[in-house]
Amino acid sequence: MRILVAEDDPVSRRLLQRMLDSWGYTVESYADGIEAWQALQATDVPPLVLLDWMMPGMDGVQVCQNLRQLTASPPTYIMLLTAKGRSEDIVAGLGAGADDYITKPFKHEELRARVQVGVRVVELQRALAARVQELESALSRVKQLSGLLPICAYCKKIRNDQNYWQQVESYLAEHAAAQFTHGICPDCYEHTVRPELDKLRRARSSPHQMS
Repeated sequence: MRILVAEDDPVSRRLLQRMLDSWGYTVESYADGIEAWQALQATDVPPLVLLDWMMPGMDGVQVCQNLRQLTASPPTYIMLLTAKGRSEDIVAGLGAGADDYITKPFKHEELRARVQVGVRVVELQRALAARVQELESALSRVKQLSGLLPICAYCKKIRNDQNYWQQVESYLAEHAAAQFTHGICPDCYEHTVRPELDKLRRARSSPHQMS
C-alpha cells in the first residue's frame, strides 16, 4: 500500500521512510506541508498519510483540514505525528480531521501497529465502496414497473404499450430483471390438476373394469 509522509526534519523523514519500506509499504516523502498538499490534490492520492504537525509553510493540521474539504472516495486515512502530547492538542488534531495521533518520540512497533490499523480501515473502506458501486450498478439495471397495468380478467394477459396482449411472464421479462420458474399453487392443484388426474386414472382403469 502507498503511504505519503510529510516531515520537515530530514533525519526523521529518512527514518520514517526506511521503517515503512522495511514493512513493505511504498512511500512518497515530502519535506513540508506545501509540497504534501500539492501532492494530495492529485487524482491518484495515497490512501494513508503521515503528517508531521509542525512544518514550515503549512503545518500538518492545515494540510489535514484542507484534505478533509476534498471529496475523496473512499477518504484518506490521516495520522498526525507530533511532540505535542496535551489532551487539548490531541482534541485539536482529531478535530481537524485526523484519524489517529501519535506523539514523538514514538516506538517503532507502536507506529507499525497504528499504521496496520490504518491499512485495515482503508481496506474496509475500499471493500465497502466497491460493494456500494456493485449495488448501484445492479439497481441501475433493474427496470422499474410503475402505473396501471391493463390485465385481462379471464386469461390474465397484460396489454403492453403497443396495445398487444402478452403473457404475464413475457411482459415482466421485458420490463424487469426477474427470471421465472413455473410451479402449481395448492388451489390450482386442488381445483384443476387433481380433477384432471382423476379423469386420467378413471379412463385408464375403465377398460379393465369392462373386461
